[in-house]
Amino acid sequence: MADHGEPLRRTRLGRGPALRLGGCRRRVDEARGYPEAFVDALTKAGWMAALIPEEYGSSGLGLTEASVIMDEINRSGGNSGACHGQMYSMNTLVRHGSEAQRRKYLPRIAAGELRLQSMGVTEPTAGTDTTRIKTTAIGSGDRYVINGQKVWISRIQHSDLMILLARTTPFDQVSRKSEGMSIFIVDLHEAQRKGMSVRPILNMVNHETNEVFFDDLEIPAENLIGEEGQGFKYILTGLNAERVLIAAECIGDGYRFIDKVTAYTRERTVFGRPIGQTQGVQFPIAESFIEVEAANLMRYEACRLYDAGEPCGGQANMAKNLAAKASWEAANACIQFHGGFGFAAEYDVERKFRETRLYQVAPISTNLILSYVAEHMLGLPRSF
Repeated sequence: MADHGEPLRRTRLGRGPALRLGGCRRRVDEARGYPEAFVDALTKAGWMAALIPEEYGSSGLGLTEASVIMDEINRSGGNSGACHGQMYSMNTLVRHGSEAQRRKYLPRIAAGELRLQSMGVTEPTAGTDTTRIKTTAIGSGDRYVINGQKVWISRIQHSDLMILLARTTPFDQVSRKSEGMSIFIVDLHEAQRKGMSVRPILNMVNHETNEVFFDDLEIPAENLIGEEGQGFKYILTGLNAERVLIAAECIGDGYRFIDKVTAYTRERTVFGRPIGQTQGVQFPIAESFIEVEAANLMRYEACRLYDAGEPCGGQANMAKNLAAKASWEAANACIQFHGGFGFAAEYDVERKFRETRLYQVAPISTNLILSYVAEHMLGLPRSF
């Protein structure tokens, strides 16, 4: 096996009470660590398994309720990026996995014995053009052999399982470019010993991301989820859920920024009056609040459609776009009106400012959302 990077590590800090999100999250950020105790507490309380049906040991809630969980974490000053993968990855297994797969994994995930925190889709040369992925999974008897590379894969060091998208039929042999891809569930600890290696990517946000390399990794054929060649269709279930959950996180961030900046500008006095009395301060905050409220409504509409099993690609994308824009504008107002204090770590503005900026780019860029809406909702010619 080629040595591409560091061994996969699972850092357990012990199971304890939930972290108080302010100072504790700040310390985790400073150490570029992972909030194990907080994620464990969420798991013990049942929140991380919210989407698992009751017959597999959980509450069987919908995407609406899952989005509220993510929203509240961010509004409280935390970062759902530490754990949201288990939400959107889960629905791919719940909706498309076989009964044997659901029985094997879901009760253990619900009990906190396993984590499904990671999804392997993005590649260095494909980016958001998912149909051009080069990672292959070649069937060989009772197994598949996987070769290729993924990038920007999050939380892999803190997960036991990963949902992986790979080509099972070459691109030039399919009639439609969305065909010929399949999804698999990968045991990460076993994979590390048999052909998978991981290289962490240091980045602006404390959001553990990695390059992942597969060198003749063999996985059992029973790890295929659904039908071979239909993986792109299946993965959209998770990606639409991801867009909605990211929207909820941005909405939580937006409300957090607005709460902080309104409290600060009521009390901060300059030239004998609160700065919040000035329209030049009030208007950007008020506009941000309006945008967050509007994004919130679109989030709930996307959730309603998703939970009803209806098409929701447009609403999921629009919710993500509106929410990411609203949270970023709220972040700008918050840091601007805190002045120098906005850059001080102890105020917890600069950290959230960095974190919410990510969502202009990921998990799908603003331009790709606009292209989707133009083509699929407005009927304009495909632009790419």
